[in-house]
Amino acid sequence: MIIHPTRTNLLILKEKSRSVINSTGILKARRQALIREFLNTTMPFLRSREEIRKTYGKAIEELKLSLGHEGKNCIESVVAITRREFSIEINEKSIWGLKYRDVVAHETPVRSPEERGYDYLSTTPHLDECTHRFESVVATMIEIATFESKLKRLGDEIIRITRRIRVLEERIQPELSLQIKTISQYIGEREREAYYRLKRFKGKGQ
Repeated sequence: MIIHPTRTNLLILKEKSRSVINSTGILKARRQALIREFLNTTMPFLRSREEIRKTYGKAIEELKLSLGHEGKNCIESVVAITRREFSIEINEKSIWGLKYRDVVAHETPVRSPEERGYDYLSTTPHLDECTHRFESVVATMIEIATFESKLKRLGDEIIRITRRIRVLEERIQPELSLQIKTISQYIGEREREAYYRLKRFKGKGQ
C-alpha cells in the first residue's frame, strides 16, 4: 500500500506506531501474568499426577492381598454393594479474562468404612485400605480434570499472544518504522529544496 508522503500521513503513522508499541507492551504483560499462573498451576498438577500413580500402585497391591484373603466372589459382592451414583458439576471460571472449565464434586468420593454399606468388621484391613485408596484416586482425578482444563486454556492463550506479539514486532512495527523513515526523509528533502529555491529567489531579487 502506497502512502502519500505528507505531514498528516506522517503523524498518522507515528500514532499507529505508538499504538502498536503500547499494544505490544500490554500483550507482553498479559503473557507474563498468564505464564506465572501456568507455572503456579503446573506444580500442583504434577503433584496430583504423581499422587495418583503412587496411590493407584498401593491400591493394586492391597487388592491382590485382599483377593488372597477374601476371594474374588467376596470382593465382587462388596463392589456391587458399594456401587453408587456420583455426580459432578462443570462450572465456567475466568482468570485474567480467560475462561476455563472447573470440575466440582458435590460430595467427596472418599468414604468412611461405615458409609460403604458392607460389614467391614468381617473383612481384612487390606480390603478397606484398597477401597480407600481407589476412592482417593477418584478424588485426585477430579482435581486433575480442573488442572488439565485450566492448563490447556492457559497454554493455548500464551501461544496465541506470543504469535500476536511476533507479528507486531517482526512485521507491523518494522513496516511502520520504514514508512515513517521514508516519509520523513522525503519531507526533509522537499523542505531543503524549498529552502534553497527560496534562498536563490531572494538572491536574485537583491
